[in-house]
Amino acid sequence: MSYETSVAVLGTGTMGAAMARNLSSAGLTVRAWNRTHGRAEPLAAHGVGVAEEAAEAVRGAGTVLTSLHDGPAVLDAMRAAAQGLSEGTVWLQTSTVGPDGLGPLIEFARAQGLRFLDAPVLGTKAPAEAGELTVLVSGASDDLEVRERAAPVLDAIGARTLWLGAEPGAASRLKLVVNNWVLTLINGTAETLALAEGLGVDPDAFLGAVAGGPLDAPYLQAKARLVLEGAYEASFPLSGARKDAELIARAARENGVRLDAAPAVAERLRRAEAQGHGGDDAVASYFASYEASDYGRGDARGSA
Repeated sequence: MSYETSVAVLGTGTMGAAMARNLSSAGLTVRAWNRTHGRAEPLAAHGVGVAEEAAEAVRGAGTVLTSLHDGPAVLDAMRAAAQGLSEGTVWLQTSTVGPDGLGPLIEFARAQGLRFLDAPVLGTKAPAEAGELTVLVSGASDDLEVRERAAPVLDAIGARTLWLGAEPGAASRLKLVVNNWVLTLINGTAETLALAEGLGVDPDAFLGAVAGGPLDAPYLQAKARLVLEGAYEASFPLSGARKDAELIARAARENGVRLDAAPAVAERLRRAEAQGHGGDDAVASYFASYEASDYGRGDARGSA
């Protein structure tokens, strides 16, 4: 396996699997591992080697890419891979872990002699599958060798890479700022449709009233359609959105910023998750406007 063109992908959920396929399509040698082995097995049909153990996946790899739910999950995966890691390997950490979750990862990288890149991605299922993510990268950005080694991987998974400086945390902080806006749009859409239903307003009348104007947004129209059609296939799973909302609220609090909406969004998402919508798209926070016994009463919700 060529050191320069080999990549290990740890975590093959929606995002990780899409990135592994694109890396393989770009001509890189890819091995993948997932804690639930069966979720990684379909990647074999795309030329990806599927490893039974994390250490097997990373052995000899020039770059390790992690894509898991949160910081603790990333750290657990890397600890499981430790015996196969080589000093000097580039570690491209693409998960949303927040500033608190990043610290233990940086410490692990230093202890193992890894070249760490904080690289959370902007985009959901469709851009991940198309290789059109935006990748926010910080850490070792002044190291030309690291940038050159990471370039083929970044080019395969994304349409744009934003280099944000040598401090690893810069990318993760920006990701939280972006996701705060994303969650504002998602929750605003969900609550507005619920309000429309409660007031007896046709939701299509609302969407038509703002269409094409300064209050419109492609994201509003796309997420609203999911609710109106009762189609909640996740591009951004609600459980992940809840985790991100909690990270945002905690980071704000720890840095002396009072946010009112973010904690409320986190609570709303927790409520929808408790109602069984954790695996649905985040716009299923719509259901948090109702008691579970009320599901299906209105037209806007489609089928739960």
